Amino acid sequence: MKIKRIYLPMLIAATLAVGFLIGGYLNFSGPKDFTANTNRSKLNKLMELIENEYVDDVNADSIVDLTVNGILEKLDPHSVYIAKSEMEQVTQSMKGDFVGIGVNFYMYKDSVAIIKPIANGPSEKAGLKAGDRILFADRTKLFGRKLPSDSLFAKLKGEEGSKVNLTVYRRSENRKFKVNVTRGVVPIKSVDIATMLDAKTGYIKINRFAETTYKEFHAGLLNLKKQGMTELIVDLRENGGGYMEIAAQIADEFLKKKELIVEVKNKKGNIDKTFASEKGNFENGKLYVLINENSASASEILAGAIQDNDRGTIVGRRSFGKGLVQKEMPLGDGSAVRLTVARYYTPSGRSIQKPYDHGTEEYFSDFEKRFISGELFAADSIKVADSLKFKTKKGRVVYGGGGIIPDIFVPIEGSHGDEALSMLMQSGIAGYFVFEQLDKDRKSFQLLTFSQMLNKLNNTDAYFNNFKNYIATSGLILNLEGSKERVKRYLAAEFARQLFDENKYFQIVLKEDPMVKRVLNKK
Repeated sequence: MKIKRIYLPMLIAATLAVGFLIGGYLNFSGPKDFTANTNRSKLNKLMELIENEYVDDVNADSIVDLTVNGILEKLDPHSVYIAKSEMEQVTQSMKGDFVGIGVNFYMYKDSVAIIKPIANGPSEKAGLKAGDRILFADRTKLFGRKLPSDSLFAKLKGEEGSKVNLTVYRRSENRKFKVNVTRGVVPIKSVDIATMLDAKTGYIKINRFAETTYKEFHAGLLNLKKQGMTELIVDLRENGGGYMEIAAQIADEFLKKKELIVEVKNKKGNIDKTFASEKGNFENGKLYVLINENSASASEILAGAIQDNDRGTIVGRRSFGKGLVQKEMPLGDGSAVRLTVARYYTPSGRSIQKPYDHGTEEYFSDFEKRFISGELFAADSIKVADSLKFKTKKGRVVYGGGGIIPDIFVPIEGSHGDEALSMLMQSGIAGYFVFEQLDKDRKSFQLLTFSQMLNKLNNTDAYFNNFKNYIATSGLILNLEGSKERVKRYLAAEFARQLFDENKYFQIVLKEDPMVKRVLNKK
């Protein structure tokens, strides 16, 4: 089960540096004699007339795309068409890996600038470093021209084991050189980190539910247990979902045998129930699940299973509210339709699907309504319907009809009015800014230990002031003065990510994270 992205940091586009057109007619299943269905016949006749009789040449494929999207928009917000051109990227993201050279990059002043090679990936093994510019891929010039992303990625991707000869400029050494990189399988992590926060509390951050997520999660869980973990925080914030089966596998690690995880019902009334199996790896220790307004779909299945079985504590803000199940079906030409085929229900019997009868635009702009109502800042602003009241295994009251309501409410960070700041600091713009700052003086930064880097950044407002000017020149209008310490913290975390690794990034961010602090201080 998958979901339209509600919010996705721009940096992911660079992280996936791998570096949705139906042709002719739609292949509807069923009899080829369309006289039995007047509407289908009408649609095909119209396409034939446009192709053969219309005064100007038109792209029939694009018209079909519009038609398909128009039909799906009349159904529900999550029934979507995936064009052939988008299919590869979607498949890669959910598969959990790709074949490429393994770098995080972005286009900086018309050059392919490496933010950081992926650890143990092909580029790192070939000796490429952060700050390097890729000038040529074989004989294809990559700088000084506006290449579309798909063309650029195509030059860096290829068959596993194939080679690409890169011409590279290393600014820190003012030299140009060539290097052969052997393309390989590069993982796309769905578990950002699994780490200990203190002597007994583990923390696992899941960004989506892909094919490899359970394997990543399971490895992290066992590693934390070896380190003495007796309490666990599972972070599902900003996780828009993915495969329902993977969320159920993870829930199974926490629930006892035969406890209900999720129930799925289609329009024919067929019901499919998923229960926990044999002993999981963390059935007894304290469990906390972090959610926010962008936790959706498979995230809500996991959170709902934990809440309704009274297995753990849900912390944060009301989740998105997606209780529909999609099935991806190919259309025969490389494109596919992701069609809603069922609804799912949490163990208490509730549907957490929010209404969508006012159109897709309003449906996906729900964040704005929550902001205006004050729901992001106060738990008593959450509107619940008594008619949608359900009970957990131990008799606690929970509600359906629009997301998972947390057991412990934590307001959005910052004061009312600066919500955009959190999104800004977690977006690509902060990463790009930090790259450009490092690019000016990379050698001196690379000589610093982690502690020295923190001291260098914390003892000055220079980078904060530079960042203010940076976003101003980008056309963004934000007053950052009232949130100086928070901005400096996020910038320091991004410096740590680019100079060190994800662990150091989270070490800085989580230290002052309101939800994490609420859990740690509560115990």
